[in-house]
Amino acid sequence: MNRIIDADTHLMEPGNVYLDHIDPGHRDDALVVTRDDRGWPWLTFRGDRLFRIDSHTPGHPELIGEQQRRFARGDAWQQTEHTIEDPWQPAERIANLARNDVDASILFPNLGLGWGERLSAHPEALFANLAAYNSWLIDLLPHCEQRLFPAATLSLRDLGWFCAELGRVAEAGCKLAMISPSPVDGKALAHPDFDRAWAALQDHDMSACFHVSNIALPLDPAWYALDPEPANKLMDTAFLYLAPAVALASLIAHGKLEQFPRLRIGVFELSAGWVPGFLLHLDGAFHFYTQQRGHPLAELSMRPSEYFKRQVRVNAFALEGAAHLMDLAAPEIFMWGSDYPHAEGMSQPSWPLYRKVQPRELSDEEAAMLGGANAGFLLSL
Repeated sequence: MNRIIDADTHLMEPGNVYLDHIDPGHRDDALVVTRDDRGWPWLTFRGDRLFRIDSHTPGHPELIGEQQRRFARGDAWQQTEHTIEDPWQPAERIANLARNDVDASILFPNLGLGWGERLSAHPEALFANLAAYNSWLIDLLPHCEQRLFPAATLSLRDLGWFCAELGRVAEAGCKLAMISPSPVDGKALAHPDFDRAWAALQDHDMSACFHVSNIALPLDPAWYALDPEPANKLMDTAFLYLAPAVALASLIAHGKLEQFPRLRIGVFELSAGWVPGFLLHLDGAFHFYTQQRGHPLAELSMRPSEYFKRQVRVNAFALEGAAHLMDLAAPEIFMWGSDYPHAEGMSQPSWPLYRKVQPRELSDEEAAMLGGANAGFLLSL
């Protein structure tokens, strides 16, 4: 029987997750949740506020806006009447899966999505806080019953640290490693220096994950400058897919998926509607480049799009019409995900609800692949 796997959910990790699990030698570098004089919670680093923390009500993004307007008016913080029934405790989350006809879920951080680039000038603190979150996950894993699959958080800024930390989380049972799709210290992810990381992921049978997070903005700063919002700018949201698309094009065209055929890459909460056109243009650009110069960037044994279909899986939002995307690209690429319990996601992490909004009926084979088999590929199930 095929397992139904929600490919995009979040742990609403407690505010003390970093302070309680960081290496004691870096305790002063721990990210800490504090409250201002009106009671609003903030994530802070060395006493500086990184961002204000909003409360989420699944399926209701307008309530995030309400909180922002209340803060701007000078109102005091107040507990929302909508509380999440299963913020992070494994037993409660597993019970919610059962209520929604879901067998398993992949879990990403909540607070952990918001600070990566903000600590870029402090790499040792960056590594220490990433490792602290991973230590918390390692404590959770024995209670996950092979039904919850949390992604560890890693960075390619130091490959020695990356390989050691990857080995630690892999030994504990983690199957997924969340990394940034952005260039690292001026080097594209296809740079030979990173071959060590791709080999380590293969050797540990772990998948690399690109997820929406605090990364270097992929467009020229001028395109964002007219937007007064400090975060979640409209241009950033409209081009969610740009950083992972460029990273994947580079990895494929420079032969990294040829070189590392067991490397698996998942793209989560970064949209999926771009995939059909991307594959068409990637094949065309590679062919044109080869004809014009008489040789490719790298010798490939397949078309670029075939590496994508073989090794990459992409999470589609509920209203993107995954059924049509499967027609236009390939059924083995796409995964469903609820984004639960984030406000902009589905109100419940429900496969029947996701399937209900598809633009056409799914065949049994398509439902098996979209519903769980493609996510299961990333988990090596």
